[in-house]
Amino acid sequence: MQQEVSGNRTYNYLLFLPKGYETKEKWPLILFLHGAGERGDNLNFLKRHGVSRVVEEQADFPFIVVSPQCTHRQYWSVPLLLRLLDEAIANFKVDPERIYLTGLSMGGYGTWHLAAAHPHLFAAIAPICGGGDVDAAFNLKNLPVWAFHGAKDRVVPISESEEMVKAVKKIGGNIKFTVYPETEHDSWTETYNNPELYEWFLAHQRTSLVH
Repeated sequence: MQQEVSGNRTYNYLLFLPKGYETKEKWPLILFLHGAGERGDNLNFLKRHGVSRVVEEQADFPFIVVSPQCTHRQYWSVPLLLRLLDEAIANFKVDPERIYLTGLSMGGYGTWHLAAAHPHLFAAIAPICGGGDVDAAFNLKNLPVWAFHGAKDRVVPISESEEMVKAVKKIGGNIKFTVYPETEHDSWTETYNNPELYEWFLAHQRTSLVH
């Protein structure tokens, strides 16, 4: 079940509750950050790409999914995303040890930045065709990361991901990097259609190392 939710203090968002939601006390949560093309005031835009598209076709998708929407000409705000996450944890059956973060393009940048600012909140992250602050990479040392990028991306150069991957590896972080050799900017469709990503998420829970 996917529904629209108006955030009182933060972003409006699409909410997906998995089949059988009422039967369990806690569920893993994915926070999905869209790209620049889905900004605006119509939440249906979010169903074009990414996790919010996947759940339209998979009623048995085993996560709560929160997909916020950035307004026109805005970029992801870490404080607003934190408020949204607090709201989701307070209102839904979220397992705080199994919160995952992912995003594409502008949302890939948002994923790197939010995770580096608050790594203790997440069990694992998957930034797609984005980049971040290499000086903040130390904060990601204990957070599992799986990054993705198309080698022929002309919108966001692959060097954006490569620099972050190199920085996290340098400090001994837990990171893997998938490059699609023939792919341009759309490295997200193949990624989000791959069941291995969600299996990888579920293999990770927050540990005391992250705090």
